Amino acid sequence: MNSFRRVLSKPFGWLIAVARFLCLVLPLLWGTLVIYYSNLPSAGARLGLAVAFAAFAIWALWFSRQRRMPALAVVMFFGVVAWYVAIRPSHDRNWRAEVAVMPRATIDGEHVHLTGVRSFQYRSRNDFTVGYQERDISLSHLVALDFYVSYFTEGPVGHTFVSFIFDNAPPLCISIETRPEVGEGFAPVASLFKQFELIYLVGDERDVVGVRANHRGEPVYLYRLNTSPEDARRLLMVYLARINELADHPEFYHLLTNSCTINIVRYANAVGRGGGFELRHLLNGLIDGYLYDSGRIDTTLPFDELRRRSLINEAARAADGAPDFSQRIRASLPTMPH
Repeated sequence: MNSFRRVLSKPFGWLIAVARFLCLVLPLLWGTLVIYYSNLPSAGARLGLAVAFAAFAIWALWFSRQRRMPALAVVMFFGVVAWYVAIRPSHDRNWRAEVAVMPRATIDGEHVHLTGVRSFQYRSRNDFTVGYQERDISLSHLVALDFYVSYFTEGPVGHTFVSFIFDNAPPLCISIETRPEVGEGFAPVASLFKQFELIYLVGDERDVVGVRANHRGEPVYLYRLNTSPEDARRLLMVYLARINELADHPEFYHLLTNSCTINIVRYANAVGRGGGFELRHLLNGLIDGYLYDSGRIDTTLPFDELRRRSLINEAARAADGAPDFSQRIRASLPTMPH
């Protein structure tokens, strides 16, 4: 019996050792990254302080023979936590032109008045004419909801956004994105550490879709969701409320908790979506497979065939800048009413 217990104790001891190691390493890594991606203005200062914090913590936790050193490392860690909590989002930064204007909605019964609707004219990725519009829409004319998936590089991670379809007006495109400052670009790891504010871009499809398909070279896929007009209207109201909240109170983008697909799923839940969390909500480059498997897009075609025919880049290039851009990118899609 004793020998049996010794056999059991070995893997159990390794498990405890691994758990203890992770409980020390993960907070150390998090604290180091918080300092590196902090709000200190100098990159050199951030790097130097992050290295110093990591070096001291490693020495204090694993090599120092002084009993008070581990406690001092813990105190330093909680100091970093307090620093991180104190970093607040802002609307007052040197924003890139593409995200300089926050949209806002005024709702009066069925009527919605939108300001800050983006309508840039792109000649290339970084060459464009800035343009913003005001739009009036009627909720009673909202009839459908379309879902986009685009890729910086085809794979398990992409960007998702939606277009609300009206029977008397062009689609209204809403894309949940980071709000980078001048000189910044999206960085997934940095987005976990309060590096980017959040914006809900509201725009016409010639802008929001066209810049991705035609000027950034992103593969873009378009699907019609099996959503009733009533549910689409309820979802739009959730979006509009969030747009106004962000206009009044800035928030940070977070890749895992406050990002495009996570928020789309969250809002779908708020208007009655059934089903729980799915890994493809995070690996959102695979989200169209999830939509197909759960019956939220048309399943009359095999998924591979549907996906192949839902790629709109060729049609978007042919329609670049055209006033009927939205109609032309949908003209040959297999599941769109024509």
